[in-house]
Amino acid sequence: MFTFAHLNKLYRNTMRNILAALLLLCTLGAGAQTTEQINKDFKARYKATPCALPAQALQQAKSEEARQALKFLYTYMYWPDVVDYEPSFFVRQTEAALRARREMPWGQRVPQREWQHFVLPVRVNNEALDSFRTTCYEALKARVAGLSMYDAILAVNHWCHEYVTYKPSDGRTSSPLASMRTATGRCGEESTFTVAALRAVGIPARQVYTPRWAHTDDNHAWVEAWADGRWYFLGACEPAARLNVAWFNRPASRGILMNTTVLGKYDGPEEVLERHPNRTTINVTENYAPTATTNVTIVDEQGRPVKGASVQFRLYNYAEFYVLKAMQTAADGKASLLSGLGDLIVWATYNGRYGFAKVHAGEKATIKLDRKAGDRYAVDLNIIPPAGTDTLPAVSIAAQRLCNERLAREDSIRMAYVHTFPDSAASAEFCRTNNYDFKRLRPLIEKSKGNWQVLFSLLRTPNIDRELTLRVLETLTEKDLRDFDSSVILAHIQALADTKDYDPMIIRPRVWNEQLSPWRAYLRKAFTPKQQADFRRQPALLVDYIRKNIREDKTDYPQRSTQRPETAFAYRLANDFNRGLLFVAAARSLGIPARLDEVTMKFQYFDHDWRDTPFCRTEQQTNKPQSRLSIDYVPQQFRENPGYYSQFTISKLEDGAPVLMNYDEEATWKNDFEKGTRIDNGDYLLVSGTRLASGSVLARLSAFSLTHDTAVVLSLREDPEEVSVIGNFNAENHYYDTQEKAEKGLIATTGRGYYILGLLKANNEPSTHILHDIEAQRETLEAWGRELIMLFPTQEEYDVFMKRRGEFPNLPRNLRFGVDTQGESRTDIFNSQLTKTQELPIIIIADTFNRVVFFSQGYTIGIGDQLKRVIGKI
Repeated sequence: MFTFAHLNKLYRNTMRNILAALLLLCTLGAGAQTTEQINKDFKARYKATPCALPAQALQQAKSEEARQALKFLYTYMYWPDVVDYEPSFFVRQTEAALRARREMPWGQRVPQREWQHFVLPVRVNNEALDSFRTTCYEALKARVAGLSMYDAILAVNHWCHEYVTYKPSDGRTSSPLASMRTATGRCGEESTFTVAALRAVGIPARQVYTPRWAHTDDNHAWVEAWADGRWYFLGACEPAARLNVAWFNRPASRGILMNTTVLGKYDGPEEVLERHPNRTTINVTENYAPTATTNVTIVDEQGRPVKGASVQFRLYNYAEFYVLKAMQTAADGKASLLSGLGDLIVWATYNGRYGFAKVHAGEKATIKLDRKAGDRYAVDLNIIPPAGTDTLPAVSIAAQRLCNERLAREDSIRMAYVHTFPDSAASAEFCRTNNYDFKRLRPLIEKSKGNWQVLFSLLRTPNIDRELTLRVLETLTEKDLRDFDSSVILAHIQALADTKDYDPMIIRPRVWNEQLSPWRAYLRKAFTPKQQADFRRQPALLVDYIRKNIREDKTDYPQRSTQRPETAFAYRLANDFNRGLLFVAAARSLGIPARLDEVTMKFQYFDHDWRDTPFCRTEQQTNKPQSRLSIDYVPQQFRENPGYYSQFTISKLEDGAPVLMNYDEEATWKNDFEKGTRIDNGDYLLVSGTRLASGSVLARLSAFSLTHDTAVVLSLREDPEEVSVIGNFNAENHYYDTQEKAEKGLIATTGRGYYILGLLKANNEPSTHILHDIEAQRETLEAWGRELIMLFPTQEEYDVFMKRRGEFPNLPRNLRFGVDTQGESRTDIFNSQLTKTQELPIIIIADTFNRVVFFSQGYTIGIGDQLKRVIGKI
């Protein structure tokens, strides 16, 4: 029978359960944006910018829950997303997110804040949005069935690796489904793809981005995923045996800043870098590296704090000082940044005056606005990155072996798909059957990758103008060929049917990095015959028309988030950058050559010469007087022809702040600047840098004014006591590993970090000397612990060498032989600035950030001692 004690115990248990449930509800709802706040922001946004599309989406919603989710998306999504996609698209994506929440075992455990900001949103980066979530849900659901949330994250990443692997590409981000078709993607695409896959099964995920590394050039993006109350990181499409393990553990520990951008008014535990009405950028550096807060005070020449000064925290990378965070000072003149423990450049401007200083993270500094337009100076800066740590989570041998087996199986599945792409014989047969020129079409087919069926379908269109079609396709980027929609390109071709002018600046469907769309016929029909004639005769009238008739959208979203030209025109609303895109598209639709000059980021049209337009310009004056800038330089060994970005850049000082001149990635001193190039008159900053093997940089800033033809001096600083980066070599190059009897990438053997690579010849005295010298340093090289890979040009030469292999009994255990079967390593080196001859043998020391710190070619005595000295300094 029940006693008072039983009742008392029952009461206590009941209350405990109620309190636990209430605590869970509080936790699940903590930090989430309220319905009241979302409704208020929704009304305010669409009162200021009337648009019927959000209301249509809400009408299509099947439940109140779906309506609230859609209202959140439409309240905070960027304007281009509002108008470039049909309401039904977002309705389907929202229903899919809610379905995953119902069907996944963790669905109800994910707090509302994390679900709202890191599961519901479709957009990850600047990719074209697609139906990945609805297309791949069932496959992903089956892959994670029966798994814990932690293991599901690992499983999803393995699924992603089955479809996509790393390959560098241009800055436009492919959609997830396009990456699947291509089977490759750069880190920004791999991470976009993986975030989309995790969100598809209801797991909160976000793309983490280090805008620039501190210890080496370039940047990186990866993924954080939430499981059972905490965030973990993973290399996207690069599965490891456990979470928080990736090749970038040590690089990230040397990072200055890692961040992620969140849709909406996110209120989480992380430091907020920037808070905008529709997005929040948060600082997640503390997840990876020791941090400190840098505090600066901006003062005028009299030492008084300046309110409203523009402050930019910058980091040296690719020979420029890249902006990590920009802000304005309060009345006390102060600004701050939480970052990794390395050197920053803080640049401040106010009313035409500016100042800058190198500041180590955690320090307090005062920066005086003591420079002005017209000042000439040269400043040397030694920039030191964070030290980093080698601490890694433990992974058992068994777990790593199982992971490696899965990776190999996934590679084979993906490669089987890649082998379905048309080879040369299939391309030749298509050209013969359809009457196309093989020499012109084969490169297009090869670049189209998994999009080859779309390309073939377009080319088979009845009565298509073959020459025009090839001309249009030849204007597309390699990535365009991999993901274009045939209906879009066909629409452009049909709209160009009467053209006789194949000028790429007329027929090209792309202006910049926007999503390709069929704007040409639409925009042409938007103007009366009289307007068309007037605009062709005087293109400046088209500039005026767009400025007067297309309102500038001042809604706060990233300035270069692109909008389709036709929706910019239809809604008479776009930000200034997208008004520029609209201008170029409209001009081309009327047969007027137009472009975005990517060096200066000016929108221009051709009228006897290239003319600037005022779109997206910080300076009021366009079509400024120009002068010729040339650069004087004395060639040095391994630096005979310095590269733009790798060793120097030029920035224009606009209101005292550096704005990079975006020359082509292949630009060099000799090819582009030795004899001079014409640029606008004004104040400029020449930045040069020598990256040391330690990651530190010997930089020089030289300010100059351009008012007439001018020559400036390029100086690359050196430190004879330090090892410098002298070139580049691709660690992804393939070779045949004679030990494993398999073709593989160098990095698959070396792992991350430094390695030694040799290109040898059989029965060759210099090669023999090298191997004997290496034998003499066996103890040192084995203690170093990194891989040494010695490659022969052909299998025949390797076989000849193996007959003499017994002559080298003391080679280090960490040395292995292979064959450069595809010639990738030889081609890479011979096409670099490291050598002007194709003589072998060659020895390099490089790292997996593709940096070369030692190079030797031909007959060399004492190579072992040289290697010993260099590895002792790295």
